[in-house]
Amino acid sequence: MDPTISTDQRTYAVIGAGPSGLAAARNLQRAGIPWSGYELAQGVGGLWDIDGPRSTVYESAHLISSKRTTEFAEFPMSEDVADYPSHRELLAYFRAFADTYDLTSGFRFGAEVVAAAPHPDGGWTVTVEQDGRRTEHRHAGVLVANGTLSEPSVPDLAGKFDGEVLHTSAYKSPTIFAGKRVLIIGAGNSGCDIAVDAVHHAASVDLSVRRGYYFVPKYLFGKPADTLNQGRPLPPRIKQAVDTRVLRMFTGDPTRFGFPKPDYRIYESHPIVNTLVLHHLGHGDLRVRPDVERLDGDGVAFRDGTRSPYDLVVLATGYHLHYPFLDPALLRWRGRGSAPDLYLNIFTQADPDLFVLGMIEASGIGWQGRYEQAELVASYLRARRDAPDAARALEERVAGPRPDLSGGYRYLGLERMSYYVNKDAYRSAVRAEIEGLS
Repeated sequence: MDPTISTDQRTYAVIGAGPSGLAAARNLQRAGIPWSGYELAQGVGGLWDIDGPRSTVYESAHLISSKRTTEFAEFPMSEDVADYPSHRELLAYFRAFADTYDLTSGFRFGAEVVAAAPHPDGGWTVTVEQDGRRTEHRHAGVLVANGTLSEPSVPDLAGKFDGEVLHTSAYKSPTIFAGKRVLIIGAGNSGCDIAVDAVHHAASVDLSVRRGYYFVPKYLFGKPADTLNQGRPLPPRIKQAVDTRVLRMFTGDPTRFGFPKPDYRIYESHPIVNTLVLHHLGHGDLRVRPDVERLDGDGVAFRDGTRSPYDLVVLATGYHLHYPFLDPALLRWRGRGSAPDLYLNIFTQADPDLFVLGMIEASGIGWQGRYEQAELVASYLRARRDAPDAARALEERVAGPRPDLSGGYRYLGLERMSYYVNKDAYRSAVRAEIEGLS
């Protein structure tokens, strides 16, 4: 069946109704720019809707940043909400945000965007599959906000394993660990969360790691750790020296528990906001193992020559950026292992009506940082109408060299760090652009 074409070339398409998609819709609304949204799930919330078809949260999932550094500034979370809310509280928060600003009605739910491309006559064509039927919709442009944590990164491990292999994206409940010998590969935030879940159910739990980590407690001096030092940022080397010393006082030396010594300074990779894993290591509930050499029948062989039997291997190996409905050339993207080449992680040189929101990771940037991305896009679209010289000046910067958003930190050259920024450098750059368009 040929797709049906509906035309509303004034509207901008918002793809995704998670935090970034809601920020996009809200800021277009504030700017008086018509929009229409598409969301694969049956409601707003993005990955925080545990029942969503591509949600990767699990029953015990909570924020790893505190609510006050994460919330939208115009819509503070209730005092009744915990410092580190659960996925259930967060879903309720996003639904309340969407209802308060009348955003929900602007989205089509159960609608998967399968293609988005520039139209030869201007604007964009967005192809949507819903209820087994495909339709095409003309839009003025597209704001992509489909998230960064839905496409599993599954390593190609040598050998063969007789037991079960599970990526964290498919993990929901710790009951799957009951009585099993479990190996978790990767000690990022999800890996450590799941290890802490597993120790209460499994026969044994091992954690295979490739490099060392910095473990940050959720509370320091009785307050959420990320609410401290919220004033003028310290120079990187001073902050790294001070915070490394504070961590030694509060969490000790993780190498005592078998972790390698980090081969980088703190904040040059995302820290692990979970000290319960150290608690369980100290109690013998967990063991740290080296990097995996190969799967080996009923067990796993490690790089140090040791081997252990397991029933279940959990891959806490992260995610790939995933924009399957776009031609990678539109994002100047070389593909996996890298990030799209976008000005401020938002604007592409390839098309002035295509924008990516949410493709940032930074310690402490919160949803307000993503809200400001959307505010910048809405400001630019409004300036094209009301202040064309200012809009053209931004377009010249989009075509030019990329600004340094590292804040002076030397981030590890890993795929997951390829779109990492320093929150202060990034938010300052975005705010400067917004002010320049006013």
